[in-house]
Amino acid sequence: MKENIYPIYDRMMSRADKEQLLGQKGIMVWFTGLSGSGKSTIINWLMNEHKELNLAFSISCTSRQPRGTEKDGVEYFFVTPEEFRQRIANEEFLEYEEVYADRFYGTLKAQVEKQLEKGENVVLDVDVKGGCNIKKYYGDKALSLFIQPPSVEELRKRLTGRGTDAPEVIEDRIKRAEFELSFADKFDHVVVNDDLQTAEQEALSMVSSFISK
Repeated sequence: MKENIYPIYDRMMSRADKEQLLGQKGIMVWFTGLSGSGKSTIINWLMNEHKELNLAFSISCTSRQPRGTEKDGVEYFFVTPEEFRQRIANEEFLEYEEVYADRFYGTLKAQVEKQLEKGENVVLDVDVKGGCNIKKYYGDKALSLFIQPPSVEELRKRLTGRGTDAPEVIEDRIKRAEFELSFADKFDHVVVNDDLQTAEQEALSMVSSFISK
C-alpha cells in the first residue's frame, strides 16, 4: 500500500514525493496577505532591490482572466476553469483553492521543483489556506510571512482607491479579509503594513535571517 502522509484537499501526497521536494537546494519563502495589504509591493521591492537574496518568484496558476497589462507566464499562468480542473485531476498542484466559483489559484509542483533544484530561493504569493498547507509540507525549510493592513477600514480605503474592482467585489474581498485575518497566528511572522518602508525593512530582516541560517 502506498504510504501517504499529507493531504492536499481530497488527495494525499506520497512520502516519496515529499522527500523529493524537501531535498531542495534552495529555500522557500512565501507571503500571504489580504488583497490591498501591500504584499505584492513588498515582494517586488525585495526581489528588485535585494538581488543578493537570490529570490525567484514562483508563478502561480489561475483560472481568472488577466487584468490590465498582465501576461501569461509572467504574473500568472492563465488557464480556463476546465483546464485547471484537469490539472487538479493530474495531481499537478502543490496546493490549490477555488477562491470563488470557477476562480482557482494554485502552485504547480513542477514550477517549484525546477526552481529549487537550481538553488533559487523561491518566493510564493498564496492565500491563507494554501500557505498553511505549504507550511505543513515544508516545515522549517520554509518561512511564512503574513502581510496585513493596520485595520479593515484602511483596507477598504485602499481597495476603493485602486479603482480596479466594482463595489460588490470590494465587499466580497472585505468579507474574505475578515476570515483570513483569523489565520495570522499560523504564520512565522506577521508584518503590519502601516508604513510601507518600515514594513519592507521588517520583511527584509526576516528573509535575510532565514536564508543565512
